[in-house]
This record gives sequence, C-alpha cells and structure tokens, in this order.
Amino acid sequence: MRLLFCLSAAALTLAACSPASDTPAPAAPAAETPAAPETQPAEPMPAVIEAALADAARPEEDRLLDVNRHPAEVLAFAGLEHGWHVADIVPGGGYYARVLSTAVGEEGHVYAFNPEWIAERFADGNAALGELADSRSNMTRVVDTIENFDSAIDAPLDAAFMVLFYHDTAYDGTDRVAMNQAIYDALRPGGVFIVIDHHAPAGSGLTFVNDTHRIDAHTVREEVMAAGFILEAESDMLANPEDDRTGNVFAPDLRRHTDRFVYRFRKPG
Repeated sequence: MRLLFCLSAAALTLAACSPASDTPAPAAPAAETPAAPETQPAEPMPAVIEAALADAARPEEDRLLDVNRHPAEVLAFAGLEHGWHVADIVPGGGYYARVLSTAVGEEGHVYAFNPEWIAERFADGNAALGELADSRSNMTRVVDTIENFDSAIDAPLDAAFMVLFYHDTAYDGTDRVAMNQAIYDALRPGGVFIVIDHHAPAGSGLTFVNDTHRIDAHTVREEVMAAGFILEAESDMLANPEDDRTGNVFAPDLRRHTDRFVYRFRKPG
C-alpha cells in the first residue's frame, strides 16, 4: 500500500510593504498562505512492522517486491499499530494483507476487501485470497460493491489502504463520491486512509486512467477531501523522477518502477 516519509512542510509568509513616505507607516501584518500538507523525515521503524516483514512465513516472491514497494516505510507512514482494525482494499495476492495481519496481531483484524467485479474478473486470485484469509483467524475476505464498503465490513476501522487501485475506479463505473464517503464512514474519528497510485501528468485529471493506468494526483486529493478527509501528509518514498508519467505502467521498462504518490488522509476527530 510510497513507511508513505514526507518532506518537512512549513507555511510560507509574505511580508507586506508600506508605501514610500517621509514618515514610514507601520508595516501591515504578514499574510500567510494555507499550510501545506505535513511532510516528515524518516522515523524509527516500529517493532511490530519489522517483525511482520521478517516473518519466516512470508513468501519469497513477496520479499523480492519489497525493494520497490517499501512496505516498511509505507506502514510506518500510516502509523500502523498492534491491535488495529484495518482494511486492505483490493489486496491482490495478499502482499499487504499478509503483513498487516501479522503486524496487528490477534487483537487486531484485517478486512481483505474486493469489489464484486474484481472478484469475478480475477476469480483465481480471489480464491487464493480466500485461502489466505481462512488460514488466519484475524483476517476476513469481503466481497461487495465498494460503494457499500462501510456496511460490508465491521466498522469502525483504524485505517484503510488503497494501493494502486484508485485509478481503476475512474473507469469501472464506480460512484467515487459514494466510495469515498463509505470509506470515510467506515473509519473511526482520527482514522487514516492511505492512497498510493501511479502519477499521471499534472493537470490531466482522468485522461490516462484507462490507457496507461495512471491518475492525476490533484484529482485524487480533491475527490477524497470532498468526503471530509484532511490531507495530513504526503511522501515521495515511491517517487521516480526518471518516469515522465506518460507510459503504460505495465510496460516492461516501467513495471514496478513508476513515479507514485503516497497520501495519508485523516478523518477529523
């Protein structure tokens, strides 16, 4: 699910100048721009995350993906804690779901959520996910419409993760207003929504969601915040300045090496 850690953010102030005169007038109060989303330096890795990633039961194929996915940094960015109740939205083969399950422990729970169309189109993967969930007492596989997310899982959640899927909702017929509201409603006050996806060119909106599987980060921010979320922090941990953001993410030279944004949205409270 770019632990997502952000660069330090500070509000900029603009000094107002007085008009020239023999007797200078008092300077006008400094005007402040709105505070930018918080950015953060790397922090010590929580022990529960280190232990989950070092778990001998993790498949070797998952471990090989760590170098490009930076799961330790992502989960630390989310603030993941033992005992949390979390959702992995469209978990694929269970890369994050497995680590989340180990990290939150028996006092926590993981909901591995697939929209109905994903479960139908990728039936083998959904079945494998079911086997993973069946093998873990603190994991539940859920299949439903994503607009019904809050009713389909046992809310409230401490966190929801959506990794490399938001762009798909822009062409699969999803009501994204309802989706973001359902995720918001499923989280406890203070809960976090982590979104990771492939950068499209700035200002392109939804233009590339189908052809290259990319989405404009600004569009994601605006849509998620419209549900009531605060964009608390963003990270460049999954950035790749050599990616010009126009190529198909499945092209051999780009696969797993795209320029990706990582956002931490928080439900106020």
